[in-house]
Amino acid sequence: MTDRLVSKVLVLDNHPEHQDAIKRFCDEHGLVPLKVRKNRLMSVLRSNIDLGAIMYADDYGASAEENAEIALRIHTVRPELPIILRRETVATLDDVNESLRRVFCAAYTASDMSSLSKVIDEYIFSLVYPNALVRGISEITESVLASQFKNLTTRWDTPYIVRDRVIFGEVFSLIPLESAWCRGYMMLQTEEQPILESLDAYSPREGGASFRAVNNLLGEVTNLIWGAFKNRYVGDAANASSSQIQVPLIINHKHRYISFGTENPQLCFLYTLTDENTGNTIRLYQRFIFNLSWSPEDFKEIVNLSWSSRASSNCSNPLLKDD
Repeated sequence: MTDRLVSKVLVLDNHPEHQDAIKRFCDEHGLVPLKVRKNRLMSVLRSNIDLGAIMYADDYGASAEENAEIALRIHTVRPELPIILRRETVATLDDVNESLRRVFCAAYTASDMSSLSKVIDEYIFSLVYPNALVRGISEITESVLASQFKNLTTRWDTPYIVRDRVIFGEVFSLIPLESAWCRGYMMLQTEEQPILESLDAYSPREGGASFRAVNNLLGEVTNLIWGAFKNRYVGDAANASSSQIQVPLIINHKHRYISFGTENPQLCFLYTLTDENTGNTIRLYQRFIFNLSWSPEDFKEIVNLSWSSRASSNCSNPLLKDD
């Protein structure tokens, strides 16, 4: 696994002469550019949970009116995503219509992308995640998933940064993380049906597995990851932050939306568990949201500790949500 974090950005720019420059910039700055047809844009925005930002051309629409209309619709559907405007001549928003100026976070030109670099650092890669933490989370989670899904093959993508707040699947768990260097949550999100199919295939029971079995399994996975994380990175709870600051979590089931009360981007991991015999696939999204406190300069990995063997003895109660 590479130590470099990436972020997926939606590129809404149809100019062939700028494609190479944009692709080169993305490659150099840890961005994964995604394209979508205009007629599918809104459906993708309502369902995609992987995005860090949107790169938008000032002539993406067929006319100035359509361009403004599309930008406003994007902002309405996904207000948490920064929209960066590519302009032809000036890298500012000063002369953009006032009604549109609030939609965009910044502007750049294809001829000089230095301003774009600053925007990416400010809006996407604004938090520093120690390499040891990123690697360790993947190791811990892979070990736990292998122990709980013995008949499935676990694979994971390069960890990435997201800003969106769309919930994936029907069930997710939340568990607090608290230490001297961080306070926030770990969230796991997945779909119910693929897990039911796996349970029925390898742990058959009369009447088939129920949603409660899925909840129990996700709760166990959450507890085991949390326990290993605590042993490896937190240690003595007495050293944890004494701050009692809290913010409300907002969950809107109708719109599959969750907010942790912060604009900070989130650290995301995607794990894919595959049944090589049937092709059945389970996708598990893991997010770390350090919305209450984040001090990476105080991070330290606890050495000479058999965290993996002690993980199961350090259980908390995750908050499970089933839509």
